[in-house]
Amino acid sequence: MSELETRKKAASAASDWSSYSHIQSLVLIAVTIIGIYFCYRLAAPFIPAFAWALALAILFAPLYRWFESKVKYPSLAAAICVLVAALIVVVPAIFLADQMIGEASRGAETIKKIVDAGQWRRSLDAHPLIAPVVGWIDQQFDLTEIVNAAVSWLTSTATSFVNISVLNLIGIVLTFYIFFYFLRDRSMLLESIRSLSPLAEKDMDRMFDGVKDTVHATLYGTVAVAVVQGTLGGLMFWWLDLPAPLLWGMVMAVLAVVPVLGAFIVWIPAAIFLFLAGSGGKALLLIFWGAIVVGGIDNLLYPILVGTRLKMHTVLAFVALVGGLIVFGTSGLILGPVLFTVTKILLEIWSRQNAAEQTKDHAG
Repeated sequence: MSELETRKKAASAASDWSSYSHIQSLVLIAVTIIGIYFCYRLAAPFIPAFAWALALAILFAPLYRWFESKVKYPSLAAAICVLVAALIVVVPAIFLADQMIGEASRGAETIKKIVDAGQWRRSLDAHPLIAPVVGWIDQQFDLTEIVNAAVSWLTSTATSFVNISVLNLIGIVLTFYIFFYFLRDRSMLLESIRSLSPLAEKDMDRMFDGVKDTVHATLYGTVAVAVVQGTLGGLMFWWLDLPAPLLWGMVMAVLAVVPVLGAFIVWIPAAIFLFLAGSGGKALLLIFWGAIVVGGIDNLLYPILVGTRLKMHTVLAFVALVGGLIVFGTSGLILGPVLFTVTKILLEIWSRQNAAEQTKDHAG
């Protein structure tokens, strides 16, 4: 048999999907997909812990490397870094949770007293332009009942939001447990991912850099700026003697995370309330502070904290953050933008390879 016939026979066998080798490959692929699916089902309950552990590992990696250079033992360096992170993250969170529960209850009682005493109706009746509109709305809807229901919802929601259940406590412990191993075994984990990935080494480096930059941009450029905005808004609420400044500062911080929304959803109604209550000067001060200081601080801090790490269109950022929160819960704050970034990089790699293939075909 000639060499040409041998090659033709080998090519024919390679294209024959009924051959033993192809059947074996198909079975292996099917079993692998089934295994990956069940592994995902097993890991699904722990995805939030993995997401936050990954974010902490990326943020505290420089501190871990510094500890590792001092103590020379990776496990000890990781344990110290986890302890420092717990003190920075968990202790303030517990303090804020306790304070917010108290403020939610006191603020709800204050609003309820104002509503029951009819003080809000007298304030509105003092403004002839607004009073007829409010009177018509009150005829269509029971405003007192609506306000009382909103107050009850606010109290229950705030309390359930900050209360630490057993499951939440387990989730926190698990997050720091995984965080420890992400720090200590980071090199081994990255090499394992590289060995399993079909992508070239430079593409994997780009993927890792993209994930790191996305986490930095999300936590520093989004969460940190939102915390600053909520803090500034809460301080102004406290200075103007508005009820529950810590609670409303936290609400403003949460709203500031979402690109389309913002802290204005809280301070604009508060300014209207002050104006109707006869405190026009305080209302103007709150509007100025909210529009200029709270609203403009992100334009100052975002370039400093993020720089050129991440550039994502506002619509994509909204879908990534809000969609991530809807699908994954609080961990979606990390997973949403990371998934968008990974998918974008994969599409760019695919596009580049297609362009290279087309160039090769034209050259041939």
